[in-house]
Amino acid sequence: MTLHWKLVVDAADPHAQADFWAAALGYAVEDNSVLINRLRSAGAIGPEITLEHGGRIAFRDLVAVRHPDDSYDPESGTGLGRRILFQRVPEPKTVKNRLHIDVHSAPGTREAEVSRLTGLGASALRQVKEPGGEFTLMTDPEGNEFCVH
Repeated sequence: MTLHWKLVVDAADPHAQADFWAAALGYAVEDNSVLINRLRSAGAIGPEITLEHGGRIAFRDLVAVRHPDDSYDPESGTGLGRRILFQRVPEPKTVKNRLHIDVHSAPGTREAEVSRLTGLGASALRQVKEPGGEFTLMTDPEGNEFCVH
């Protein structure tokens, strides 16, 4: 049995993180506005848990990105496949990640990909050359490590 899953990332600014990772991976930021408007109309949620981002209403403290080819629920905007959910937390990142994302560039394009990601707000930490291959260790705008192969 295959389980449905998503990767959840703690964030100080979930919407900025979602925007970065959507651009980095070619993913789509989920549009939950239909669900939010339905919940607000029913009185189930108030405006204090929402904000406007990217020209649409969104949950203030969480937002996900999904692979553009995967299906999603049109009633909620929730992806039904590959997803990363960013949730607001009050504490800052303080230690090295125990889990990270590897981004695989096309052969011969790693330097260009590192440059593109740096332009989106990432930082390159160092080049790594090991018997298993070469990669660039980077951090996203909130300091989460990831590798570009």
